[in-house]
Amino acid sequence: MAARDLFHESVKIALQKENWVITDDPLKVEAGGAKFEIDLGAERLLAAERAGEKIAVEIKTFLGDSPITDYHAALGQFLNYRLALEIKEPDRKLYLAVPVAVYEAFF
Repeated sequence: MAARDLFHESVKIALQKENWVITDDPLKVEAGGAKFEIDLGAERLLAAERAGEKIAVEIKTFLGDSPITDYHAALGQFLNYRLALEIKEPDRKLYLAVPVAVYEAFF
């Protein structure tokens, strides 16, 4: 198992406060012979539809020496995970959790 990001528990708690149930920590997905571990898998039951909403969350802290390098690594990882989920779990939506300053600077 890869090391957890510094903000892993904070993101997990924030999701739970928004009524998400953490189903996987990490969410393991295998597609095209490659194995991936996305930081969190979660779902929320939508009472009116009796169906659930499923998400996967990849957490990135951007604490490396180069924010540009961190951005490229996060983007590449996100794209790989998105493709794997499209193949194996197309009903699950992928999110990237980043600090607010990083979001404002890059996204």
